[in-house]
Formats: sequence, structure tokens, C-alpha cells
Amino acid sequence: MGQLSLALRPVGNAENRPPRRWRKAELLIVAAYLLLALGLTWRINVNPSVRVPSNGSATVESDIYLNIWFMRYAATAVAHGHLPALITTAVNAPRGINLMWNTSMLLPGVLLAPVTLLAGPSVSLAVLLVVGFAGSASTLYLVLRRWDVSIAGAAIGGAIYGFSPALLVAAEDHYHLQFAVLPPLIVDAVLRLCTGRGRWVRTGIWLGLLISAQIFIAEELLVDTGLILVPLVAVLVLSRPSQLRDRLARAVAGAGIAVVVTLLICGHGLLVQFRGPLQETGSPWHVSRYWIDPVDFVTAPSAVFFHGTYGHFMVSTRQWPVETFAYLGWPLLIVVVVALVGFWRDLRIRIAGIGFLLMEWMGIGNHKAMIGGWRIPIQLLPWHWLVRIHVLNQVLPNRFPILADGGAAVVLACAFDRVLAMVPARYPWRGPAVAAAAALVLLPIVPRPVPAHDVLPAPSGWHAVLAGLHLKAEAPVLVLPFNTNMDDRADPMEWQAMSDAHVSLVGGYCIVPDRHGHAVMCNTGRTLDPAQIISVRRMNKLALDKPHQIGPPRAAMASAITAWHPAAVLTSDGPRTPLGRYLIGFFGRPTVHEGSTLGWRIPTPATASQATAAK
Repeated sequence: MGQLSLALRPVGNAENRPPRRWRKAELLIVAAYLLLALGLTWRINVNPSVRVPSNGSATVESDIYLNIWFMRYAATAVAHGHLPALITTAVNAPRGINLMWNTSMLLPGVLLAPVTLLAGPSVSLAVLLVVGFAGSASTLYLVLRRWDVSIAGAAIGGAIYGFSPALLVAAEDHYHLQFAVLPPLIVDAVLRLCTGRGRWVRTGIWLGLLISAQIFIAEELLVDTGLILVPLVAVLVLSRPSQLRDRLARAVAGAGIAVVVTLLICGHGLLVQFRGPLQETGSPWHVSRYWIDPVDFVTAPSAVFFHGTYGHFMVSTRQWPVETFAYLGWPLLIVVVVALVGFWRDLRIRIAGIGFLLMEWMGIGNHKAMIGGWRIPIQLLPWHWLVRIHVLNQVLPNRFPILADGGAAVVLACAFDRVLAMVPARYPWRGPAVAAAAALVLLPIVPRPVPAHDVLPAPSGWHAVLAGLHLKAEAPVLVLPFNTNMDDRADPMEWQAMSDAHVSLVGGYCIVPDRHGHAVMCNTGRTLDPAQIISVRRMNKLALDKPHQIGPPRAAMASAITAWHPAAVLTSDGPRTPLGRYLIGFFGRPTVHEGSTLGWRIPTPATASQATAAK
């Protein structure tokens, strides 16, 4: 039966409901996934109001603070009776940002708005993390059951995908990548359209809804899913050309319905993204640095229990610790290859195995790589050619293993059933022996609980100073210094989000277009004018308390303040620090001073310039 599981069937025959006893088993398996997800996130769940994931460093990554801010932003919009605006000046004022070009996770933010409003944004993110693990495992489990995999095999496959090393690494810093719940359902819907399983109208509508939801969760995962679907569909077509030809019209019609549904739901958002204000091209990251070293496949990250000197490996290979998703370990890789060869006639294994191998191969990117002593010719790397395509040149190839692991999970699940079927049922040791072998294969990827860290609290006097300034709602506030280093540049966004301060922030940690429309980071030399650059650099050096440093020239500072157009300026450095003394000398006595926080009301940039000139 396994080798015929993708054979085309009459509409409706593949949609039979499972017996009630299987429903109970599936509920137990989903509950087990949920308990495992809670166990892996226990360090966060002990106090989710202040605890967030960490990659083991001494500080919280800026991406975490960014997600905290977006959660609060969505909840605030819902609290005011409307959906989040796609263009906002609540950060990077006065220019603002386009949320479609940032990892804003709009759909989770809206759905979790009640949790955010009641308990805070970090609690919502803790919920999202648990759902990301358990939900990803559950969706692949349900898809495998739909394609005739046994309950035991599907349970193993779901666990491999939902708790894979790739998702464990993503959980440390990238919520939008860790929430990989919908890709298995999208792949399933496309394959059902191609094979004629199910009603094409209903499947087309369902596919459109899934794509729309994924757009407002993480477009990057949607692009990656589209890329993995290309080899999957290609293998299916080559394997069953005559059968698929008969159902081509319905498949195309179902795909057309999916496109229509997607445009109805996401059309406005996509127009804002690609034709609206602050549209951009390219990537703010050095894409060539995001690649897979072939050794990554067998070098265990710190996210699994059995790992070695992972930090030294990262330094020696010049990779990002939170950007290595490729590990699966020797046993699992060997089993995938052996199963692909040995069970080649099983179309499920053939499709998933080839998809897995191609996605991992593309993940190497267009980077020079070595296997043993052999240097891989760059012309043999698929991504070397695909990266030339518009839009794909923004994709980070080292993240392909997140979905490729789903392919490995499908191969293992189907191979489990095939091996079990090879042993006669009269042997009572059949089930335990196959299960024990599967456990040994999975031992190298046993997950370790996600490390956690406390978010940085707002500085002393932050709340009192904001209240004492009596600012209007959404008034732009400039918090100095910013960008002193990579780890704390998003702190004001976190203070704003955690305290639910109804102000806008000048600058921030976000992605915006430069003057040429190319994607860059906020508060960098490509988004600031010369006076702002000088002022930022000088103030950052003052904040770092480096010897023999002087503040920005008054003319440059006045010009920068005029460009930023803040209603208020705040610093948490205190009045006796070099930066505090400079700002007092420039703005005069603080309007409000509480704890280490100083605040000045700035009526208009013109007034500030006139006051400076008078001095």
C-alpha cells in the first residue's frame, strides 16, 4: 500500500474520516506534543512576563525586543478597534516603517492581542513559542496521517519536524521562523490539488487561506515553502505523468481559486509592500554570509543535548550562532539516504527525500564550500544560479533546512512503516525492535530546553519622566544614545512596548529603504544626514565614557534635532555622565528629572535652533 499511497483516487475516497478510536489516539499525540513544547520552554514559562529566549549570550538579542514591540503595536491597534496600520511612525519617526518589509508577525500579533493586553507582549511570545513547537509537529502529523502513514510513524515524523534542531535554534532568536505550523498544510494542499485527492474548489479555497495567513506571519517561510514545492511537484509529475495529465484542468482551476482568495485577503497588504510608501528592494543583510557549511549537517548545535565545542566551531567557520539550522546528525542522514534508495518505489519517500536533498544542497548558497579535501565547484551549487532572480536575491539560503527537515521527517515516518511491514506480524518483538532502532537514530537530535534571559527593565525614572513631560499621544520621542552596540540598540523599543507607553520613537531597530530604495537598517549612515551621523557617533562615544571625547558641535546637533523633529528628548545616562552633562549644556535644565532619566520637552525644532543660536 505504501508505494501506491500517492496514486490518484476518485474524489471523496481519500477524505474518509478516521475511526473514533484513532481520533482519541491523535488527541493524545497532540497533547504529548504540547507537553513536550511546555517542557522545552519551561525556563521562559516560569515567569513569561519578563523571560524571553536567549542564544546563551549575556544579553537578549535585538530581534527579541523587536518582536516584543510588534506584539504591543498590534495589541494597541486592536484595543483601539482597528487592525494594525501597515505604515506607521510609531517607530523610526518621523519617517516610519513599512510593516510588510519587517518581521512584524501581524496575524499572531492580532490573534494574541487579548493576551498582550492582559499580561504583556512577552507572555504572548511565550504562547507563540509553545504553539510553534506543538503546532508544527501536529500539522505534519495530521498531513502524514492523510497520506496513509500509521499513527506511530506519523507521531515520529511530526516530532522530528516540530522539535527539530532547526526549530530549536530558531526558537532562540527568530519567532517568525520557529512558527513553522502552516508549511506542511500548504504542501499538503498543493499535492492534493495535483493528485486529485479532495474537492478542487474546497482545496483551492483552503490553500488560499493558508497562503494568506502565512503572508501575515512570515513571508520568508512562504517563499521557502514555494521553493521546496518546485522539486516535490516536479518529481510527482515525472513519476505519474499520464495520471496527472487527466486532472491538470482541475489542479489549475484550484490553484486559480487559491490565487483569487489570496489577492482578496492580502491584495491591499501586497500593494502597500510593493507599490506603497517605503517600498524597498534587496536585503539589509550581507546575504553571502548566510550559508551552510557541509560540516554543519553533523556538528551538533547547543540546542540539542549531545553537543560538543559548538562555540569554537562557530568562531572557526565564521558563522552566526543563531543562524545555523542544518544539523541532523550522521544516523538520521544515513537513514534518509538508505531509505530513499531502498524504498524508491514508495512515491512519498521519493518525493520527500529528493526534496530534502535539494533543499539542503541549495542551503549551501553560493559560498565556496569544502567536503573533505574537495572544493565544491560553485557552478554545482543551485543557489549560485537562483540568487540572480529578483526577490530570491533577498532570501537567506541557510534557512532552507527548517523546511527540509520536514522532508527528512516524512522519509523517516514512511520508512518506519515499510520496515515494520517487512517483519512478519507473528514476531512479538517486531514493534519494540523497530521503535528502539528509531530511538537510536533520533538520539543525536534530542532537544535541550530553550535557554532564557530576563528582559532589561526600563531605566530608573522612565515612567515618571514620560508622565511628567505631559506629551500628546504618539508624540515622537528621541532616546539618547542609540546604536551604542548591537545588543542594546533596541532597548527603547522594549521599554516602550513593555510599559505600554503611547509615544512614538525616533529611530529604532527596523528595516527601511535608503534614499535609493534599497533595504537598510534604521539609524545607519545610509538613512541619516551628515549632521545626524556626526551627532550619533559623538553621543555614542560619550555614552561609552571613552576618554578625551567631546560632544557633537552645536550647529550639527541643532541640525540633527531639526531633522529628527522630536517632541521630547530622553536619556537614562543621568546628569553626571559625559552624555548627561553635554545634553544639559545643550538643552538646558531638564524639564523632568527622575532617577537616572532626564527629559526635555522640545516644542519645535525651530525653537531649539533659536535657543542654541542665542547661546
